[in-house]
Amino acid sequence: MEIVTAHGAAEVTVDEPRAADGAPEGAAFLLVLTHGSNGGVDAVDLLAVREVALGLGGAVARVLQPFRKAGRRAPGSAARQDEAWLEIVKLLRDRFGDVPLVQGGRSNGARVACRTAGEAGAVGVVALAFPLHPPGKPEKSRADELRGAGVEVVVVNGDRDPFGVPDAADAAEVVVLAGERHDLNKNPAAVGEAVEPWLGRWARPAG
Repeated sequence: MEIVTAHGAAEVTVDEPRAADGAPEGAAFLLVLTHGSNGGVDAVDLLAVREVALGLGGAVARVLQPFRKAGRRAPGSAARQDEAWLEIVKLLRDRFGDVPLVQGGRSNGARVACRTAGEAGAVGVVALAFPLHPPGKPEKSRADELRGAGVEVVVVNGDRDPFGVPDAADAAEVVVLAGERHDLNKNPAAVGEAVEPWLGRWARPAG
């Protein structure tokens, strides 16, 4: 579906949990995911997390932000990006009602999810390939965005990521996957496995 924000139109793909007989059932939580600055919502790590969330009874909304829907690669002003994100999340929360909200994304999308978590009312953030600093510039750390989220953040990064790997003290949990670079596409299932226990706290009870 399309959501028009003050900073352009976004495209949202929603997947809802289903009972064993295939019928739709109410969501235990809502996970809203988004992409990096030069990517889309079909990135393999995002899809892996989507599958885990659906298996836990969550609904998943994957957001193609306005700048990407418009064909741009640079997200532009962080303030504008965050404002558009908050508009999108509000409409999604209105649709799904009073269920726990978890925000997440990869790379630039992880930064958005961290920066807006408090204002959005999220209970947690899934940060995939969090870009700790520009490549080759460790002095320009973005760790304050992780620490300032105001909620628990689980980080999944590759040990070969040129954007760096957050320190264990920067988030509630930091999972480092061996052999992975920034795209986290070598073993997407491992990304899903890394976040499953953390998302499981909001899962629908068995039975």
